[in-house]
Amino acid sequence: MTVDFAKRIQDLKQSRRAIILAHNYQPPEIQDIADLTGDSLELSREAAATDAAVIVFCGVHFMAETAAILNPDKTVLLPQVDAGCPMADMITAPDLVRIKAEFPGVPIVTYVNSTAAVKAESTACCTSANSIKVVESFTAADAVYMAPDQNLAKYTARHTAKQVHYWNGYCPIHHNLQPEDVGAARSRHPLALFLAHPECRPEVLELADVVSSTSGMLRYVADSSQEEFIIGTESGILYPMSRQNPGKRFYPASDQLICPNMKKISPADVCHALETLTPRVTVPEDVRIRALDAVNRMLAVL
Repeated sequence: MTVDFAKRIQDLKQSRRAIILAHNYQPPEIQDIADLTGDSLELSREAAATDAAVIVFCGVHFMAETAAILNPDKTVLLPQVDAGCPMADMITAPDLVRIKAEFPGVPIVTYVNSTAAVKAESTACCTSANSIKVVESFTAADAVYMAPDQNLAKYTARHTAKQVHYWNGYCPIHHNLQPEDVGAARSRHPLALFLAHPECRPEVLELADVVSSTSGMLRYVADSSQEEFIIGTESGILYPMSRQNPGKRFYPASDQLICPNMKKISPADVCHALETLTPRVTVPEDVRIRALDAVNRMLAVL
């Protein structure tokens, strides 16, 4: 017997007073059942504002942790608890403690793609959509330290007069995109504009017509009169782009732009999570309180 997961999920959402949040990189069938899709900043803001009793986060572990930091009295579920982030695993809280000792008094701006324990050692968090504004918000500081993504730090450094120190982490999916991949895509699609995510390496960003977060990319292609686009970020974004802009064409900059962790969650997993209220993501209260300050500073920067 075929299970109608979409119908079952809608029924469970009502009984559980639940909301489903899905990142733009999630599979189409997950984006279709979500109440909201977006990038890390949009989803963080929604998590902070929701009055739902249960948050089902279709993304990776650090995203669900961020929702739990913002909502200690709500049930936060990650349908596949092993959906992790290699970048987030590239730095630990003890690493950041050592950084703070090495750079005393320097604000620590940590990408939201990080663990709760790392956030707790940070001055402020940021996303790819607001990293420049967060760095600029430290008006009394001449320098900042950014972690864990070196590429986002280098991109931010190009748009601020502050000195930007950084950790050498990276997103393997974005970091592996090479200039020759972009060149090959441009050869195949000579009329297309190239949009790149700030997590890409600097030499790739140099080739981009537009550098933006995923939410910024979605707005840009909707507003543009251009009809063809090469997209330099995880391939899941092509689904909402195509759905929202049926008259336009979108091409991945490489066929390797696929994050396996972002593809782990299925409708069956979402259904099971709502039925059992597991797997639940929680953050120890002492860590949560400290991390909350850094997350709130990020959310305060519009």
